[in-house]
Amino acid sequence: MGLFNRDPTKKLQKEYERKLEQAMLAARNGDMRANATLTEEANALLAEIEKLKPS
Repeated sequence: MGLFNRDPTKKLQKEYERKLEQAMLAARNGDMRANATLTEEANALLAEIEKLKPS
């Protein structure tokens, strides 16, 4: 039965990686405010991923 259960961390991990990439591109373009915002959002996603991982 566990075969069809989705791993909720996979979706969050992809979103986390996407936010980090957007932050990097914002920094390259000189938009440090967007970089800071996106990095903060990425860190929030990382915290959520850590909560969902089994200990």
